[in-house]
This record gives sequence, C-alpha cells and structure tokens, in this order.
Amino acid sequence: MEIIIRPDAAAAVDLVSSLLAQRIRRQPDAVLGLATGRTMEKLYQSLSRQALSFRQCRTFNLDEYIGLPADDPQSYRHYMQEHLFSRTDIDTRNTHVPDGSASDLKQAATQYEHAIQAAGGIDVQLLGIGEAGHIGFNEPLSAIMSRTRDKCLTPTTRRQNASMFGGDVERVPRRALTMGVGTILEAREIILLATGSAKAAIIAQAVEGPITSMVSASALQLHPNCKVIVDDEAASGLQGREYYDFIFDNEPEWAEFRS
Repeated sequence: MEIIIRPDAAAAVDLVSSLLAQRIRRQPDAVLGLATGRTMEKLYQSLSRQALSFRQCRTFNLDEYIGLPADDPQSYRHYMQEHLFSRTDIDTRNTHVPDGSASDLKQAATQYEHAIQAAGGIDVQLLGIGEAGHIGFNEPLSAIMSRTRDKCLTPTTRRQNASMFGGDVERVPRRALTMGVGTILEAREIILLATGSAKAAIIAQAVEGPITSMVSASALQLHPNCKVIVDDEAASGLQGREYYDFIFDNEPEWAEFRS
C-alpha cells in the first residue's frame, strides 16, 4: 500500500484523474471499477474534460441501492449516467451497475460476479471510503473474502448519504447490492480517494490500524498494488506522515507528479 498526501482536495482529485487517464491511454480497453459520491463527482468532471476515449472501456460499479429503478434520480446508474457516461464516448452497453431492482437478488449478485470474470477481471478499481470504514457497501463485519451480495446499511451510512435524498435519512434505502471485499481485492490495481477532515479518523484506522472486518477498508492492506490518495485534511490522523511524504518525494514512479 502507498499513501500519497496532496495539499488539498483539488490536488488529490487531479492526481487520481491523471493516473486513470494514463491507464486508459496505455490500455484503451481497460476494465474499470467505478465508485460514486461527492468526491467522485469532481473526479469524473476532470476525466470528462480530458481528451480521452472511453469507447473500448468496460466498467463495473461497486454498488446500487436495492429498490431503486435505474431511472430513479437517486440510483447509482442515474448518477453514473449524469456524471460520467453521458459526458464521454463510452458505449453504455459496456457499463455495468448491480441490479438493485432484481426480483432475485442472489441471482443478480452471482450474475454480476460472472460478468466481471467474463470481462477478464477489473484492471483498476476506484474506491471511496465511508465514515463507517466501508468500501462499496461492505459495512462492519463484512467478511474479507465476501462476494457480491445484498447488505443492510448502517445508520451511520444512511445518515452520511442522506444529503443525496434531500437531507431526509428516512428516504435513504436500507439495503444495497454491493461487490464484496473479496471481489474488490481481486482487482489488479486499486486507487482509493478520500478528502476532508471527516474522513481523517477512518483513513487512519484503515491504513495504519489492524486488519479487521469491523473496518472493511483495512483489508486493502493485503493488496499488492493499492494507492491511497488523500488531501491534507484527510491525512491529519496519520502517524506515518513523514515517511509517506518521503516516499512521494523520492520514488521514481511519482517524479512526473511532483512540482
């Protein structure tokens, strides 16, 4: 795991955008694992402004609320269409979001796993992190080897997401269909993006604390190619800050991003 700290949220977003753009230019048919959230909106704006072609890319989103149809304004399918897909040349037939409206959720979850496998696996998985430590909707006590499945959302997660539902936590669905922690860990590369002081405590737990099912993001410590990119505020709880900065300032792979 590498922890890269940038001075502010804009710089953190710019770095992730540059890394993803490099990957797409180098591998036009990359299989991308995508995430949603306020921070991702800025990232997708940045990506859509670049001279990139997504035509050959295939995408798999982490999760979807159960009970919301794809055309619901609060669904993650709608979110992706609004913030990325409609702004690029991607073929929407190559975009995948879990089917939270499926009559048989277990079958839908199995089919999602099979679709990822049929695509050859995910090349780069983009992640955010919830205040409960979840990646995707893998809430506390999610098994490290878990696969795509339906999950009940914690009160913390529902409160965090209430802003997307007019501030009314009762409108936030209680369950979601999500990639499992094990599914996420099979991606060949993982990039986690987090900004803001509200994420400081959980970032510190996830990257410097013990690996535990209570903080599903801590499982990323097991991944051989994981980058955690945060702004100064989100990094404020890290004890190893001096070392992380030293790595960024001295590793050759980051030379082109240093200014």
